[in-house]
Amino acid sequence: MSDAAARRAELEARNAAMRENVDNLMADLRRRTSEFAGAQARAAAVTGAATSPDGLVQVQVNPAGVLTDLRFAPAAFQRSTPEKLARSVIETAQVAARSAREQVEGVLAPLQGQTDLSELIEGAPSFVDLLRPPPPPPGAEAPPQRGRPPRSDDPDDDEGFGSVLKGPR
Repeated sequence: MSDAAARRAELEARNAAMRENVDNLMADLRRRTSEFAGAQARAAAVTGAATSPDGLVQVQVNPAGVLTDLRFAPAAFQRSTPEKLARSVIETAQVAARSAREQVEGVLAPLQGQTDLSELIEGAPSFVDLLRPPPPPPGAEAPPQRGRPPRSDDPDDDEGFGSVLKGPR
């Protein structure tokens, strides 16, 4: 075999190996993309729910911790004050948001720790960045406000204390 023929055979073999490597990378990318899409759909379907310890408040939140449902027990307004109910809503919503965040982390956990596409191909997007759950909303872990809210300057506010749902101003 001549040097040119041997060189050509070597290049064809390397080319075939490179094609196989690219085909494997593409198959892995398609598999991961499918897994990611499934995890993303499952994470988007997460809801967090919680009930206050006294049973007067029930909340439901979406995966981002945003309140989507709020229910009061029929006796809530007889057994509690507006201030206590407001505090209970905040605390219960925070519990539900933590639950939703933990569920989203659980859905995404199996995808963590795999070899990332950006490690294989320079400039490729990183799955790790896409899998990070959003941080908790500011103040989600802050202790609830205590005491009576300041009087409202709103002339339409008959009682002068602001909205129970909005909390202190």
